[in-house]
Amino acid sequence: MSSLPLSPQSVSRPLDAIDPVWARVRREAAAVVENEPALGGFMHLTVLDHVRLEDAVIQRVADRLGNTTVLSAMIAQAFREAVADDDGIAAAFRSDIVAFEDRDPACDRFIEPLLYFKGYHAIEAHRLAHWLWNHGRRDLALYLQSRSSEVFQVDINPGARLGRGLFFDHATGIVIGETAVVEDDVSLLQNVTLGGTGKETGDRHPKIRHGVMIGAGSKILGNIEVGCCSRVAAGSVVLKPVPRGTTVAGVPARVIGEAGCSDPSHSMEQRLPEGGEG
Repeated sequence: MSSLPLSPQSVSRPLDAIDPVWARVRREAAAVVENEPALGGFMHLTVLDHVRLEDAVIQRVADRLGNTTVLSAMIAQAFREAVADDDGIAAAFRSDIVAFEDRDPACDRFIEPLLYFKGYHAIEAHRLAHWLWNHGRRDLALYLQSRSSEVFQVDINPGARLGRGLFFDHATGIVIGETAVVEDDVSLLQNVTLGGTGKETGDRHPKIRHGVMIGAGSKILGNIEVGCCSRVAAGSVVLKPVPRGTTVAGVPARVIGEAGCSDPSHSMEQRLPEGGEG
């Protein structure tokens, strides 16, 4: 999906047909107002007073990142420029919301990541920082990295490349280095590090392929590939490439079996295979 401003031709069509994610978010916000009137002002400010999901995400993330040094309005303006320039950012907003609702058993509404989950907010803040980084605005990008780390406890270098449909569960303590790549449909739990192995320069961080699930506290170090649809068990230290479709565990990590399913990032199964260790 791309950015979807309402046009004269589309206003007569149901919002569900134009943008089903945004339509559901609005229904959920209206239900909150009915069930919890004290949150009515908050729901209008963050959701119901906006026309597009893009504007709601921008408002919420900018409000959380803004302070007296760099106002939320300035961050929101930069975010609007990024979204206008790159339709992929708006599509990623939606894919990430769906990922959170699909993979987090504690989340059954789209509105929850949009309004409350710092993992979602950190991912979307990075999308702005990365756009700024690639457009020569590196100081503002680095400021946003610093501010996001302070507010969300998630530290992602603006140079890192992130795909869509990402899920950062709890998110606290996630660190992702400058040359890391995280492809589509990846799930990370808290305290995951995608780091280097020392003071080397150049391409020095992990490449996480699509469909990977990385357990809490895992450290993946160096310019190595974690193959698609593989699993990294909680607390592992990964120093060598991980074959696709496998489970690795331990310190240092080694292959202990197959991944157990075709889509570990969606199943979120964290138990080791029978007889496994880690």
